[in-house]
Amino acid sequence: MDWLGHVDDMPGLFATVDIVVLPSYREGLPKGLIEAAACALPLVTTDVPGCREVVLDGVDGLLVAVRDAPALASAIARLQDDPALARRLGDAARTKALAQFDERVVIRDTLAVYRELLGSPER
Repeated sequence: MDWLGHVDDMPGLFATVDIVVLPSYREGLPKGLIEAAACALPLVTTDVPGCREVVLDGVDGLLVAVRDAPALASAIARLQDDPALARRLGDAARTKALAQFDERVVIRDTLAVYRELLGSPER
């Protein structure tokens, strides 16, 4: 059991929420957003490198400016007030997560880069 007292894994945690919000100032590639996307949750995050690799504004989540609390609150309210939009963004986020961030895809693409750099034919 974790600190919440009832959830032992990220999919279990994500099953208890409606929206995932990451108001970051600086980020690598945020695994939490990718995991939430894979669970078909709508995402709200800031328009910074890393986060914008996961979220395309209005397509598979909502991006807001860094340190803009009113915009962040507005994006959250927008998804709460429009369940169809939240569902559409969540579904699109899942599709993107599976297509671009699934470990098999990442491994395949990484190996392709290595092969290209080494001049090796694909096996």
